[in-house]
Amino acid sequence: MKKFKIPSLLITMNIVIISCSDIQFKKTSHSHDGFNHTHQDAVDYFDSYSLINEKYGTKTKVTVSKNKRIMVTNALPNHKTGDFPNSGNPNKIKAQEKTYSFPLNPIYTGKAVWVREPGVALNGIKFEPGTAEVVECESGENYRVEALQDVIDLGLDFNHAHVQPTGAYHYHGTPTSIIADFDTGKDLVHIGFAHDGYPIYYSKSGIYKPSYKLLKGTREGEDCSYENPMTRMDISIGGHHDGTYGSDFEYVAGYGDLDECNGIIHNGNYIYLVTESFPYISRCLMGEFKEQKRSRRPFPPDKGPRKG
Repeated sequence: MKKFKIPSLLITMNIVIISCSDIQFKKTSHSHDGFNHTHQDAVDYFDSYSLINEKYGTKTKVTVSKNKRIMVTNALPNHKTGDFPNSGNPNKIKAQEKTYSFPLNPIYTGKAVWVREPGVALNGIKFEPGTAEVVECESGENYRVEALQDVIDLGLDFNHAHVQPTGAYHYHGTPTSIIADFDTGKDLVHIGFAHDGYPIYYSKSGIYKPSYKLLKGTREGEDCSYENPMTRMDISIGGHHDGTYGSDFEYVAGYGDLDECNGIIHNGNYIYLVTESFPYISRCLMGEFKEQKRSRRPFPPDKGPRKG
């Protein structure tokens, strides 16, 4: 894994990057990639803020005090979504009662710890890049399905998001509407916080490249199928690694600009990037964090065919 020399600034001071990219301005209407939008009131999202949207029912409040950033949210998106339920996703978006705590003084460890939910967007919607969908083969191989693929319809909308059975709307890839809403003209758009306290950005120019690449060779597996409560289908696993499954990728230190967790040191501070290519959203964290309580254990990255 690529090692970084972390400046003492990261250990002894809060990450407070105040720039034009961190502030939104109301009554500035323009278009990005066909999306017309108007920025909200000027807000420093590294400080306390409230995000209330009556149209969509969004209620998110963030309070910064002492050594914590506390987010209380009903986890309703503050933007347009696709239609739910839909043919690939039978669930309806419902309000949640969520409270998140992020450290104000992140501690970088340099050790990647895999997580299912790496962080939360500024509007209170969680990032969850992986899926629980698995293709199982009679010959013993299991392949975890990626959300962004063309084999199985998981009902994602134009924000690369869909809905869990609990009603929780969540992002699997680049959150299109969030990026548009929080864009202030700079390349780096601040869109959220990871659970270890480091900020999450999106680069409009795409200059930061992930360090994952597709494996060479072909997959193994016979008599494979996928099943969910709505459908069952036979799947042909054979063929080259095309990105349909997590095991199609491997991390190669130095292959791109970003580390194993899709992070990089920018202006002396460690940050995570959401990218258009795999892993899309970080699947691990490089800083100390308190794991969120869950009803089921987070799954590790798909490392390839697993027997049994």
